[in-house]
Amino acid sequence: MTRILLTGSTGFVGRAVTRQLHREGHELCHVIRSGSAERICGPEVTAPHVGPDHIVTVEDLFSMPAHWWADTTQGYDLVLHMAWYAEPGQYQTSLRNLHCLSGTMALAQGIQQAGVPRLVGLGTCLEYDLSSGLVTSDTPLDPKSPYAAAKAACATALEATLPNAGVSFLWARLFYLYGRGEDPRRLVAALHENLSAGRPLELSCGTQIRDFMDIDDAAALLVQDALSGRTGITNICSGTGTTVRALAESIADQYGRRDLLHFGARPGNPDDPPCVIGRRTDDPLPA
Repeated sequence: MTRILLTGSTGFVGRAVTRQLHREGHELCHVIRSGSAERICGPEVTAPHVGPDHIVTVEDLFSMPAHWWADTTQGYDLVLHMAWYAEPGQYQTSLRNLHCLSGTMALAQGIQQAGVPRLVGLGTCLEYDLSSGLVTSDTPLDPKSPYAAAKAACATALEATLPNAGVSFLWARLFYLYGRGEDPRRLVAALHENLSAGRPLELSCGTQIRDFMDIDDAAALLVQDALSGRTGITNICSGTGTTVRALAESIADQYGRRDLLHFGARPGNPDDPPCVIGRRTDDPLPA
């Protein structure tokens, strides 16, 4: 059993990670916004064999100073920092990314003062130069949006400072996740919502290849890495590529309604890379 403090527990990734940590019986503390405790993982916020999770509520965790984090994280074995601004359609270009970046630096400073031995943070595959199609943890960075740039800056700063301060640090870059609890404005959730209701969907040509992964599989992999001795950068990915069209058709087949998928009805984004497939350091590269 590990004593873990989490941020971002009410989000898409955070709820899946909380479910995984509950299954493993860890002692959890969640730092969340006031009034959002019920979103952590439904009505149950109890870890088996441990008891109720501890909840700390704040109005804005990214506004909390380092000394507050030092007091709050005292005695924990691991801080798993998953919080970030993630409003679909807004987060990529929002100036709130800078607020999240500065707030994360205060968190890092606080855990150093508290003597927390390990910090794990969440990044994105969008931090990388995606032009090659195959992405490893050694792929150079080339973020194209304020969101990706803020995440990349966060990882670079923390990786350069925390180990020197005696704090083990891991930055987990997420690829293309879908599944339980997904925002209905995202692709897979929108497909299920519309197809189940018999409504047609206008899609791009769908030839883009992406490294898609179910959220529960990703959460299990993230928890595995977080509780290991892995440091530096890790990719949370499947290592396989699927076209957007193939994914959409597989979901449509669950309803027998491929006829509702209108590919090519929407223009593609010219800035989208044609292929993004992740590799982990322990995965063999293709011959």
